[in-house]
Amino acid sequence: MEPLMTASTIVSGANMVVLGILMKVFGGIYSKTHAQLPLGMIFFAGLLFLHNVITVYAYFSMMELYATALLPYLLAIHAAELAGILILLKITLE
Repeated sequence: MEPLMTASTIVSGANMVVLGILMKVFGGIYSKTHAQLPLGMIFFAGLLFLHNVITVYAYFSMMELYATALLPYLLAIHAAELAGILILLKITLE
């Protein structure tokens, strides 16, 4: 496996961990307030989680189909996603 693809897989795994934490936090907020926004955020985080599961599966099952030139861009996308959800988690916990 290419080192950049390995890095993308690791970052996608980190995304899944942080998204799981976000869903738990939003679930706690919903149980206390019964507001609609946390439900929407759980749904949104769930879809991002599914996106990362599919991505990791695709990396392992179709790695020979990915062009080497694409790998830095895929890593950048996953890193930007991780940064965004970490910021969302930080804001949510404040």
